Amino acid sequence: MRVEIWSDIACPWCYIGKARFEQGLAAFAHRDEVEVVHRSFELDPHRAKGDTGPVLQMLAQKYGRSLDEARAMEAHVADNARSEGLGYRTEGRDHGNTFDIHRLLHLAKERGRQSELLDLAYRANFAEERSVFDDETLVTLAVEAGLDEAEARAVLADPTAYADAVRADEREAAELGANGVPFFVLDRRYGVSGGQPAEVFTQALEQAWQGRVLQPVGGGDAASAACDVDGGNC
Repeated sequence: MRVEIWSDIACPWCYIGKARFEQGLAAFAHRDEVEVVHRSFELDPHRAKGDTGPVLQMLAQKYGRSLDEARAMEAHVADNARSEGLGYRTEGRDHGNTFDIHRLLHLAKERGRQSELLDLAYRANFAEERSVFDDETLVTLAVEAGLDEAEARAVLADPTAYADAVRADEREAAELGANGVPFFVLDRRYGVSGGQPAEVFTQALEQAWQGRVLQPVGGGDAASAACDVDGGNC
């Protein structure tokens, strides 16, 4: 069975959702027969490369909130992340264009190191004092994930490298009706939206395995456990 996960490095619920999905997968009896593929989704696709700024200011400006209210929003997400054992900094993080990160993730997929690079990028963005919007940081992360440094640099130097693959993922997301992430598709038949609890993912995997119809999941807190295009709910 194949599970495809549309996500963005800038999305905190994708960071949390990946951890919860992996917990749910670990409890699934047929976990060794599940192929997981991560696909690209940009929350802020129109933002220019190099145009970065503090996350708190971005949240305050986007939603017309004060900085204190933006801090409260971040604190809520941080509580969810920490409950999963994930590090999360509520101050000092940047926000920017993630297109280059997605291009590198496609290289990593070809080299069998996609999940490793994704984990490192999430940790750098949300838990560490490293900006994932800097080419040198991305090269360092790629090498840490097991990729060849020269190959990673070549991808970043060529804006067309894997660009079509990223755009193809994003078109597929639109065709599937996904306007927010994380978005999980099981065997191209069943879908789960948002950073759901681990047990929801286990149930979804079991239902998909058995071929039963999976009811759409949403409402309550689950409805806010996702990031919309242009950064909504983040």
